[in-house]
This record gives sequence, structure tokens and C-alpha cells, in this order.
Amino acid sequence: MEMELTALHWIYVVFIVLIIGFMVKRRDTTLICIIGIFLLALVATGSFASSISGIFNSFIFAITELMSTILIISIIVAMSTVLTKSGINDVMIAPFAKFIKNPTLAFWIIGIVMMIISWFFWPSPAVALLGAVLLPFALRAGLPALGVAMAMNLFGHGIALSGDFIIQAAPKLTADAASIPVGDVIAASIPLVIVMGVVTTTSAFILLKRDMKLGKIKAVDYVGISQDQTIREDLLTLAQKKFFAVFIPIAFLLDVVALSILKLQGGDATALVGGTAVFILLILSLVAHKQQGLEKSTAYLIQGFQFGFKVFGPVIPIAAFFYLGDSGFTQIIGDYLPKTSLGIVNDLGAALAASVPLTKEIAAVTLTGIGAITGLDGSGFSGISLAGSVAKLFGTAIGSGTATLTALGQITAIWVGGGTLIPWALIPAAAICNVSPFELARRNLLPVTIGLAVTTIVAMFLI
Repeated sequence: MEMELTALHWIYVVFIVLIIGFMVKRRDTTLICIIGIFLLALVATGSFASSISGIFNSFIFAITELMSTILIISIIVAMSTVLTKSGINDVMIAPFAKFIKNPTLAFWIIGIVMMIISWFFWPSPAVALLGAVLLPFALRAGLPALGVAMAMNLFGHGIALSGDFIIQAAPKLTADAASIPVGDVIAASIPLVIVMGVVTTTSAFILLKRDMKLGKIKAVDYVGISQDQTIREDLLTLAQKKFFAVFIPIAFLLDVVALSILKLQGGDATALVGGTAVFILLILSLVAHKQQGLEKSTAYLIQGFQFGFKVFGPVIPIAAFFYLGDSGFTQIIGDYLPKTSLGIVNDLGAALAASVPLTKEIAAVTLTGIGAITGLDGSGFSGISLAGSVAKLFGTAIGSGTATLTALGQITAIWVGGGTLIPWALIPAAAICNVSPFELARRNLLPVTIGLAVTTIVAMFLI
């Protein structure tokens, strides 16, 4: 079905190109995004005052959408601070020292553990759950914090989320849109997920090692928590440290069991992990600081929230612009899109699908393009239904390959938008490791692009 593209669609496209260009040149894109928001609002409403208000309203919308992530990161950082100050972290990571002795082992072990945990309750809670514990011994092994963030990000938000073999939320959405069984999509996605995962993570690791060897990335360039927070204090006895070093992992392990039994996922899973972290923070504050425990618990929370909002500050304007590409447009600016519109991003994807001839090679390239475009909103999930419906059209026209095309669109959309290329989507990993989400996105860009190219070629032979 051909979609009517308006001036709003073309303005959005122009600013996407500008934003990508500025990111490639390592320039800040905040101003570009704010101008984009203003112009979209001005063209839609024709009112200068409404356009100015639209900028502020878009910020409010973005903060509201990102608030759960801001909270979980802030709480985990607050908990991590007291763990580090009290020395519990040192005791906790001691058993891992014999396994992770160099950057290579650190990268692959962290990545594989992240992938396994993410299969069971999705990557954002897994980052919060594992990051505070995994980062210190990875740094000690010589892997830069940026490398830790890449490992958690690529294996969790990339491999685990794009396949989603356990929870099956992603394949169900795409399968329903393509009118095929979920099992068919999962079966078709297995070889593509493997190819994408192996190619991307291997490329990322090779490039990371190269830049470490050339001195472009150094472990000392990144620290998990600022130096004034890492000063050890004689707050607990060795026996108390050992007790909490065992108690804390068990508490989070019970969360994993609860997530599995209660079938919690997404926001519910994040909430359970966050609530557990709050209780651990309060218990440690009271035990470690005794009479000052009440005041110290508040101080740790303040430090956590300062960290969280400092990290999210530059991201909010950019997220606000891209939220206009989806349902955020109507909520922020108003009902100014065509009546048949599914949102600017989805309209662009549908227009692309309607403008190309149908062969299995072009079908594969088109599904990759649609997945990438719809992933630009930073969700990863908002556009996969469109990918499924387009895959059904292409598969019917070609006579085969519907499941493979569906899986390809799903994998592309989630790798691009689910948390490996869009800066605010990969904030959980970046924030836990205290690295720039923009730098992490730039580091992921080439490996993910290589992976998508190889995976698309493989899909052509499987259709």
C-alpha cells in the first residue's frame, strides 16, 4: 500500500541524515535535534508559539518515556557506590579473578554471561543486575570500560534481544503481523542470529583490540565511579563483607528465579531488580554507617540521581526528536499527520517497501532497510510489526521466504533500535560503565553495519 508522504516526512528524513552525518563526524547533535523539533512543530501547526511550546513538551515526553531507565540506573549506581566504599565489591569479585585474567577473556565471558541472562529476562534488567559487579574485575583485567559496555550491549541488546528465544515477545509480534506461526520465525531466525552475532561481536572485538594496541582506547580513560567515591572506608568487618558478598548475589539470583516463575519481563522485571537494589542499599547503609545510616542512605540516593540525570541530560533532546517519529508526534504536537498515517517512521518504511521491485535479493535488502529505518525511534519493537507485514507481502510475491524475511526485519530493527546504535537506547550499558552513549554508538556502528551486510547476504541464500 502506497503511503502519502507530506512535508513533515521529508523534514524528518532531512534531519535524520543531518544527525547521522554529525554523529559520524563526532559532533554533538543536540542543537540539530532541537531545530528539527521546532521545524516539525512549525510546519504541522503553523504557529510560532506552539512550535516553541513543542520543544518543551517534547522534552517532557522524552523524560517520561525514559524515567524508568533513569531510575534503575540511578539506584544501581547508588548501590554500587556503597558496595565500593565498604569494600564489599572487592570481596564479591575475588572468585572471578582466576577466570578473567586478560581483556580477551573479560570481553567474551562478560558478553556470554550477559547474553544468557538476557535471554531469560531481557537485557535492560540484566545490565542493571550484572554491570555493577562485572565492571570492576573487567577493568582490573585490562579491558576498558568502553569494552565492557560494548560486550554487554552487543550480546544483550543485540544477540539475545534480536532472537528473544525464551520470552518470545519479538517473534510473536513479527509472526502475528506476517500471519505465520511463532515457531517458524524462531526457526528462521536462528541461523541469522548466529551469523549476525558472530560477525558483529568478532568485528567489534578485533577493532577494540586494534585501538587498544594503538593507544586510542585505554583502561585508565574510564572509571565506573568518580575517584572521590571510590575511597575505601573501614565500615565493615571482614566477616560482614563476606556475608554481604554472598547475600547480594543470592538476592539477585532469587530475582532471576522470580522473573522466571512469575513470567515478568520488560518494565516489571526492571522494577523487581530496582526494588531489590533499593533494599540492599538501605540495609548496607544502616549496617555500615550505624547511627548515620538514615542520612547516608539519602546521600547515596542523591549521588545516584545526580549521576543518572548527568548521563541523561544530553540524551533527552535527541530522544525527543526521534520520539516524534512514532506515537509521540500526536501526543506532543497534535493530530496533524494524514489519517492513514501509522507514524512518520512507519510511513517511511511503508513507502520504501512500496517503491521497489520484488526479487529475493531486493526483498532481503528492503527488509533490512525497513528494519533499520523503523529502529531509528530507539525502541526496536515499534517497527517490527511493519517488518512482518512487509515480509508477508514480499514472501507471497516471491513464493517463498516469508519466515526468513520476517526474521531478517526483526533482527535488523532490534539491532538498530533495540540498543546498539541509537544512543538513548543503549544508555543502560553506557551509564553503568560511565561511558558516553554517543561514543558507544559510534564504536558499535561499523561492527553492526558489517554484521547486517553479511546477515542480509546470508538471508538471500536462505529465502
